Amino acid sequence: MSADLLNSTAIERAIVESAAPAARDAVPRGVPLAVRVVDACPSTNALLLAEPPGSGATLLAAELQTAGRGRRGRRWISPRGAGLTFSLRTVLACGPRQSAGLPLAAGVAIARALRALGAAEVALKWPNDLMARGAKLGGVLIETRPAQGGTLAVIGVGLNCRRLPQADARLRRAVIALEQLLAPLPSRNLLAARLALELLAVLARFEARGLDAVRGDWEALHADAGRRLRLRLADGRQLTGVAAGLASDGALQLVTRGGLRSVPGAQLRSARPA
Repeated sequence: MSADLLNSTAIERAIVESAAPAARDAVPRGVPLAVRVVDACPSTNALLLAEPPGSGATLLAAELQTAGRGRRGRRWISPRGAGLTFSLRTVLACGPRQSAGLPLAAGVAIARALRALGAAEVALKWPNDLMARGAKLGGVLIETRPAQGGTLAVIGVGLNCRRLPQADARLRRAVIALEQLLAPLPSRNLLAARLALELLAVLARFEARGLDAVRGDWEALHADAGRRLRLRLADGRQLTGVAAGLASDGALQLVTRGGLRSVPGAQLRSARPA
């Protein structure tokens, strides 16, 4: 693991080399985002949110996060060198209502980038957990603030790169690492570059067209499409139905006994074939 250290110069070089041929003439004059790497910090999301935003996008990666978080405040565990944890900060030219679909867009971007690298089994669990072979590969945490000209968005990404012994028992869930899906495993610097480039590309589409830009992609990547789901709603009640894609506002749709239901915020309890 020690040979695969995160390095801002290596990430910038990989961004230039990975950019689409039509864009390469412009990329050498400046990487499309500022790249920083720290050895350790409590949370890359928290660090970027505490800093005044610059004129462009910023990518901050950390070898170790001591207080990393997942959705619903869960702790994100990623020992030094075993995973990739970074945050991308940018200002989107859209208001809070449109930016509500941002978690779906970010999940699509990360899944698409990993699939392009050869991890064809990567899928999404609503709204943006990264899954493969029924186990969790990673996650995305979005935090937003009002900003001049739109919405400040910080997109935190956590990805399991190397398998940790007895991780399933420690976390009480099935987990998987990218090295189980890709051989050889790409360097984490290349992974950070490819994921950041795809995020920037998808965010540009999302700014222009909103959720319509990624809705079809998300539905094609849905790990539980057509499966019977049991969800716990915000008020504690449970709802069971067959997953039927996304509503126009990004809510998960279920076909229930009472008809089609849109569920904007819920926790997935179980999934099985319909």
